[in-house]
Amino acid sequence: MIRIGLTGSIGMGKSTTARLFEENGALVYDADAEVARLYAAGGAAVGPVGEAFPGVIVSGAVDRQKLGLQVLGRPEALERLNAIVWPLMGKAREAFDSRALASGADVIVYDIPLLLETGGERNVDVVVIATAPAELQRERVLARPAMTEDKLEAILAAQMPDAEKRRRADFIVDTSLGLDPARQQVQSILATLRSQSKQPMP
Repeated sequence: MIRIGLTGSIGMGKSTTARLFEENGALVYDADAEVARLYAAGGAAVGPVGEAFPGVIVSGAVDRQKLGLQVLGRPEALERLNAIVWPLMGKAREAFDSRALASGADVIVYDIPLLLETGGERNVDVVVIATAPAELQRERVLARPAMTEDKLEAILAAQMPDAEKRRRADFIVDTSLGLDPARQQVQSILATLRSQSKQPMP
């Protein structure tokens, strides 16, 4: 089984790239979707996050905007949040790994925004970076609801610079060229990896 770590800074097209991998037969673990489940009403993170950050629970779920106001740009608060969420994410990933192994899939993709920042590349075979020019990145992100320049700067400050991510990548998907070129890049990566996995050991 080939384990791909997929990452990329905000607005770089990582989620679209993950869907293209899925479209081409890979199983995808979506870290953002898992966080959403943990924060939803009845989610395992609701209680502890509410205790650590008073006022962020609305209608039984974590209000991510309210939570963001308490943690963005505040390293100690972010560390406190990560100490709650990361162990829960680890359990979810273990369950995904078990399902992937049972399915017989030949490629699994871990779609993780902070893969490199957290040392997650140690747990995968290759790292794929989704990237785009900085101007396009800002345009994409600022078009999102409730996004502001200040919020974007705080998010970027918490993420590894794109140039460093590209330097550490095994493969790069340039999402600025459109969907079909990105699809072709993903197909080329998968063809290369699948070919390599079939080669006999020396």
